[in-house]
Amino acid sequence: MREFVRGAAWWTEDGRAVRADPADRDRLPGDTWERAGLPAGVRLEFTARAVSAVEIAYTASPPSRTDAYGTAPAVFTLLTDSGEENGGIRTGTVEARADDAGADDAGADDAGADDEGLARRPARVPAAGPSAPCDGRVRAVRDTPAAPGSHAVRIQLPQPDGDFVLHLPETLRPALTGLRPVGGGTLQPRQRQPRWLVYGDSIVEGWSTSRPHLAWPALAGRALGVESVNLGYAGAARGELASAEQLASLDADLITIAFGTNCWSRVPHSARLLYETARAFLDLVRRGHPATPLLVVSPVLRPDAEAVPNALGATLRDLRTAVERAALDAGAEVLPGGGLLEAGHLVDGVHPGDAGHGVLADAVASALRKGHSWAASS
Repeated sequence: MREFVRGAAWWTEDGRAVRADPADRDRLPGDTWERAGLPAGVRLEFTARAVSAVEIAYTASPPSRTDAYGTAPAVFTLLTDSGEENGGIRTGTVEARADDAGADDAGADDAGADDEGLARRPARVPAAGPSAPCDGRVRAVRDTPAAPGSHAVRIQLPQPDGDFVLHLPETLRPALTGLRPVGGGTLQPRQRQPRWLVYGDSIVEGWSTSRPHLAWPALAGRALGVESVNLGYAGAARGELASAEQLASLDADLITIAFGTNCWSRVPHSARLLYETARAFLDLVRRGHPATPLLVVSPVLRPDAEAVPNALGATLRDLRTAVERAALDAGAEVLPGGGLLEAGHLVDGVHPGDAGHGVLADAVASALRKGHSWAASS
């Protein structure tokens, strides 16, 4: 089963993909480990031959209060190669249909508050939105509802042959126990792609997209032809050095680091402290990846923090400058985040929606293409 899984860095003993090393959890802050249990960006990738449908066996948990966020429903989302040339990332209509053969929708009804104290919208939404950013080769095809408990769900394929990607109902934190073709045919794991590690906070994790495959690391990964590994931790990712050492221990062909917003309010940092933290973080990552291409994205727009000093006197602009300076001093490439988004991209003043994630994905993919010929030709 695991040979079909992409975007997973570690596994628990009960077969759940997690996004931090279970053997090293005692060194991580509690909020980081809690978010690591959400399988953000984890998906199945397979090639079908003469297959009409696939059956997925899984065991899932009810959404936690923290997971009952945004507009992402508890569904499996099937993507297929559209056969078009890769034209980068664009905004376009996404075809998505609820599959009545699946389990009941398990979306949570009550809204919570995120780790930064911002109110969230209720999680129950229609099975598919009318439009979302999508890259030129892959389109969403079908949503199949999922539910807590142990289930086997059947997902109809739009054609019997082809390459498919199946994103998980992330808020249910499912353990996948089986994948098989229905009605004959064969399934094979898709060929492995270069591995891209993406570390950051809630925006990297995917807040507040309508589907997991619309988070900017997923979008940019598909456009670049790489296997994105989402190491975003909502409300956390403050440059913990244990996380840096975990990144250093993983195989990677490309690395992107994008953190700093939670260093303004959740755990206040001065500009000097964040500079030293970011520099140490990057130095530790480099110990495991001395020659791996490394891109640092500084914090994106947050209107309420740009010019407002935190408890240690630093504005978000000050912290953004500190991250950029640390990255340059560490020899990394830098994508300044301050001008990438506009206030209208933010659904709650902090987190971008689908359109904003599309803008970020386009910017990151463009930066990586400029710097690396292998990405430009993918």
